[in-house]
Amino acid sequence: MGHIAVKDVYKKLGNRIDSLSTRVALNKTFYKILKELYTEQEADFICKMPYGFSSLKKIAGVSKFSETDVQKMLASLCSKGLVMDIMARGKFYYMLSPMVIGIFEFTMMRTDDKVDFKKMASLFHEYMLGDDQFFTKNFKAGDKAAFMRTLPHEEVIKDDPYVEVLSYEKAIDIIEQAKKISIGTCSCRHEKLHLGTKECDAPLDICTSFDKSADFLIRNNFAKEVSKSEMMEKLALSKEAGLVLNADNVQKGINYICHCCKCCCNLFGGINKYGIANIIMTSNFIAKTDADSCVGCGLCEKACPVNAISMIEDKNTGKKKDRRPKIDQSFCLGCGVCGLKCKTESIKLVPREQRVITPEDSLEKFILQCIERETLQYQLFSDPNKVTHKFARTFTGAFLRLSPVKKALVSGKLKSAFLNFVKKG
Repeated sequence: MGHIAVKDVYKKLGNRIDSLSTRVALNKTFYKILKELYTEQEADFICKMPYGFSSLKKIAGVSKFSETDVQKMLASLCSKGLVMDIMARGKFYYMLSPMVIGIFEFTMMRTDDKVDFKKMASLFHEYMLGDDQFFTKNFKAGDKAAFMRTLPHEEVIKDDPYVEVLSYEKAIDIIEQAKKISIGTCSCRHEKLHLGTKECDAPLDICTSFDKSADFLIRNNFAKEVSKSEMMEKLALSKEAGLVLNADNVQKGINYICHCCKCCCNLFGGINKYGIANIIMTSNFIAKTDADSCVGCGLCEKACPVNAISMIEDKNTGKKKDRRPKIDQSFCLGCGVCGLKCKTESIKLVPREQRVITPEDSLEKFILQCIERETLQYQLFSDPNKVTHKFARTFTGAFLRLSPVKKALVSGKLKSAFLNFVKKG
């Protein structure tokens, strides 16, 4: 594909990845990850691709490479999870994978023997949890378009005829509605296994994807297809193990469910280490304790994945050793794992006072993420070579960064009209 003239192609690649729906911290560890995963030729090719989802023909036209060369390069990049290929309207569209959910997950899910997993686990851990740069760049106060949202364990929801659990909040319904299901390696758990910090007995082969996402993973050998009955068995095991179910943060076309544990999940790590509550969107429920039946055993405190429960002395009993759980509502995910572990059934999930707003579909979530992370201009004007697109990216980016504009586009009356406008485009 010709000689690479770019002096620092990995710096350009880093900037390109930073223009996606997930921002990146452009530090030394990040560039080490890039050099491990991308050849110089691959990095150069990606920097010549359009910013958004594009057909093979468009990529060839923009990059100035032949369609044959482009097809070979894309096939190689997709097999490594560095580019995503998604079927839509009868043909494939391609887009550079973001760091999360993308490069990290797909790298640690690979089934070939071409990855030094121990080395990559160390690099990913240092990058994501070595400091707060990755999390603070992606999760600011008031942001709502998180990657994932928590599903409540339905068994723990307080029995009330007036409480409604919507279909997209139920793991069983999501599984039943899926046309194709895949199971692959949990990237976080696999990472912690190689770091030697995996404390749980939770299985590795439990990362669940649906429909188009499952098709991508199966086609590129990251996962295997399973039946609904097999998936239901996995779900039962997750409940028994007290794992948190975190799903794709959309109502329709849900792409995945993660089965997360406190010791391995990197997003839980970000919440617990840096105190950033909105890394994962909560369910529409919150934990509440029945003081009369609670015996103060502390099992709920141990089970909580985000340390939202603490045992405090109950001064009302007059006994110094009596303790009761105190729930920090600003951090409670509404997962129900505490209730699964409670032997006296004293802790239940009740509806939150205000419902959590969930994006309608993946496109809406993607647009909202790009608005919050100030990268929407790259998706609207995706040709890296056109001077008019470069000018439009600069102008639009400055406009979208204005606080009143940004706030108006993610909430209120303008939101729906703007989202519809972008979707049609």
